[in-house]
Amino acid sequence: MSSPISRLSGLLGHFSSAKSKEPTPAQYDHNVNFHTLSPTFFLPRAAAIEPEHSNVEAIIVDKEFEPLLRSFRASKPDVAIIIDTDTDATAGELSGPFDNAVLEGLRYDAETGGAGWDGLESQAAAEDDIIALAYTSGTTARPKGVEYTHRGCYLAAMGNVIESGLNSHQGRCRYLWTLPMFHAMGWTFPWAVTAVRGTHYCLRKIDYPEIWRLLKHEHVTHFNAAPTVNTLLCNSPEAERLPDPVHVTVAASPPTPYLFEQMTNLNLHPVHVYGMTETYGPITKGYFMPLWDTLPLKEKYQKMARQGHGFVTSLPARVIKTEVPEGTIEDVSRNGQEIGEIVFVGNICARGYYKDPEASRKLFAGGVLHSGDLAVWHRDGAIQILDRAKDIIISGGENISSVALESMLVTHPDILEAGVVAVPDSHWGERPKAYVTVKHGQHLEGKDVIDWARNTSDISKFMVPREVEVVAELPKTSTGKVRKNVLRDWAKGANRT
Repeated sequence: MSSPISRLSGLLGHFSSAKSKEPTPAQYDHNVNFHTLSPTFFLPRAAAIEPEHSNVEAIIVDKEFEPLLRSFRASKPDVAIIIDTDTDATAGELSGPFDNAVLEGLRYDAETGGAGWDGLESQAAAEDDIIALAYTSGTTARPKGVEYTHRGCYLAAMGNVIESGLNSHQGRCRYLWTLPMFHAMGWTFPWAVTAVRGTHYCLRKIDYPEIWRLLKHEHVTHFNAAPTVNTLLCNSPEAERLPDPVHVTVAASPPTPYLFEQMTNLNLHPVHVYGMTETYGPITKGYFMPLWDTLPLKEKYQKMARQGHGFVTSLPARVIKTEVPEGTIEDVSRNGQEIGEIVFVGNICARGYYKDPEASRKLFAGGVLHSGDLAVWHRDGAIQILDRAKDIIISGGENISSVALESMLVTHPDILEAGVVAVPDSHWGERPKAYVTVKHGQHLEGKDVIDWARNTSDISKFMVPREVEVVAELPKTSTGKVRKNVLRDWAKGANRT
């Protein structure tokens, strides 16, 4: 029988480059952090930036994405790259470099009495040491590595267990991975689901017929998804009311009250959360109040669509004035009218940006974490997002929320999704332009939508879009957010390929 040290050396050997000698455990006696590349529209750009920026020492990559690392591999030949060659295999023996490393670990575990994690020592010297770098999407700027700590991830995961109700069912949680694991470390749900001994159901890609099959036949109890994913799921031909409730944690962009009504009718019960990569994912929740069941349906779902209150593992979110000197922290009135910026403090705010002190300083100006999201604060303490600061449309002195206008446009019986951006206007300064997709089997023209908005809908006259364009598909990030920067480029006449 080989010794534990030789077994450990064998395991680590799988993480060495082909040109290097087999490492010893002593060579790995330092803090090791991990992160995942962010497969966004700019994935090749991310693959060129993130490994270099993070001082990566080993990369585990799916064979599909291995070509993206060829340039990096040529410039850094000593960095170990382990390719997983059988990601899509559902049966058969484990094989390939990654699986061989896993098998080596299993053999080591068997020879040490099946102790599992017992006996393994944490590399962290302190709870505030970095456990991972979660990279921002980099859709409009260079990706930034957000520093996640051991303490922050633990508290965020426990918060998600409580707030998403992962441990509230009879039997174990059955969690479906519609949310990408690379997005803010999967909102810490890899740890949260495992903590409650749940089952992970993994998807290769968003496939709506397959999602409905799993919901119906595997009795999934929970999943997380952006509003756009839920919209398309609810309008899928396979959609039908489920016999048992499924808890759906909704975030990534503000949902509409109409979407929550659709989901509830299918027995998909929304758990509405809000956060950002810099807060380990979710940090607020829209807590459902029993009194809301006595309200008219429209008002009930409007309240459900608010971003709510701070997590149990965080301090309350705040909305602060924006027309003040940088670093000045002054709350807006809790009247549901005064617009300010959402800020956070507390346990599940990330440590900062890796190797970027100036960006970290701006993020925490005045001692609070700035979201860049504009919102109002209601009398009951709930916050409600109006827009990103850069997405507000200023028309004739009026502030038009693109989020609010999108929410109203999708109440049209034939509109599936909507994305709204500002376009220049010689008289008003800016006016809204809407891009919409239509439901399967329906036909709609832009002028029809404008007529409906002006004469039939509840949309205020000053908010009616100047232009509406019907498109086959809205551009989205890999996490389901509508890419407003691309819509703005389209409005300027950019190529749409």
